[in-house]
Amino acid sequence: MNFKITGTGSCIPDITKKNTEFLNNSFFDNDGNQIQSSNPDIIEKFQSITGIDERKYVSGEVKSSDLAAIAAKKAIKDSNINQETLDYIIVAHNFGDISCNSSQIDTLPSLSSRVKTILKIKNPKCVAYDIICGCPGWVEGVIQAKSFIKSGMANKCLVIGSDTLSRVTDDNDRDSMIYADGSGAIILESNNSDDSGILSHNSATYTFEGENEFIYYGSSYNPKLSKDSNQKYIKMQGRKVYEFALTNVPAAMKDCFDESKCKIENLKKIFIHQANKKMDEAIIKRFFRLYKISPPEDVLPMNIEEYGNSSVATIPTLFDLVKKSDYKGHKLVKGDLIMFASVGAGMNINAITYQI
Repeated sequence: MNFKITGTGSCIPDITKKNTEFLNNSFFDNDGNQIQSSNPDIIEKFQSITGIDERKYVSGEVKSSDLAAIAAKKAIKDSNINQETLDYIIVAHNFGDISCNSSQIDTLPSLSSRVKTILKIKNPKCVAYDIICGCPGWVEGVIQAKSFIKSGMANKCLVIGSDTLSRVTDDNDRDSMIYADGSGAIILESNNSDDSGILSHNSATYTFEGENEFIYYGSSYNPKLSKDSNQKYIKMQGRKVYEFALTNVPAAMKDCFDESKCKIENLKKIFIHQANKKMDEAIIKRFFRLYKISPPEDVLPMNIEEYGNSSVATIPTLFDLVKKSDYKGHKLVKGDLIMFASVGAGMNINAITYQI
């Protein structure tokens, strides 16, 4: 038995926010001191490191579960299944359904239950639950879905990654320019017809040396706001995240890929979490260096330039784009060997080797 993605879908919000729209922000460092560099210089440096030119934001009363349901509908249609035959709906996210002009986390009921309600699925044996695993949440959801199918507990699973990070960003933090909104979904089914599907996977959590504090929920960097308000925002120790990822992710990817017993020369694409262009490119170079070869020029599809970092949604969104539209010259054909890989809050790392 193998485990195959039979349908994909994504939902990209309508609002585009360009880097120039941050020119009037007041930026502070994590010690509460206003940054003296000019905003044009801050933004230029940010763009050169992250690769982000613009990002997508939700509008009005749209919530993460709304994006998730749209992506889910597209994946269900793409797979050509009856949604009543779904055994599990797994939704990966970080902050739940946050309302417009509010940073209060809302996860009751779960986003997966809300998605099931929007889809109007009647079957009570279709179990809906959420997973919080930082940016690697969607990949971990796919790994869990595979385990359900392998154990005989399921035949079809819907796995969604959805976040609206624009609603938990601190306007006084340079890192606020990284984050974006979006949702991506896949249908995973048992597969006995050919060799395609999940070949191997790997997961790890690092906490012993304080890694769990690298990405967290904290106060504004603006000392006046942090003093007068209990409001919290997504926060990141960027340098530590960068160093952690470059030290640990390539080795985790190699462990995963080696388990597949495939030849590295046959690896066509790596769909890595779109966190930071420079970081992702460095991870890929170090990964291939472990095999004493250079990465192929077209191995790394990226959409961070126009979509930003939407956390759990980056990989399934990008996979859907490449699968359906030959995004930026990247395309997939039957038999292609690919990888999914992610790193994020926890600190968590995971990877999947997959054959189209």
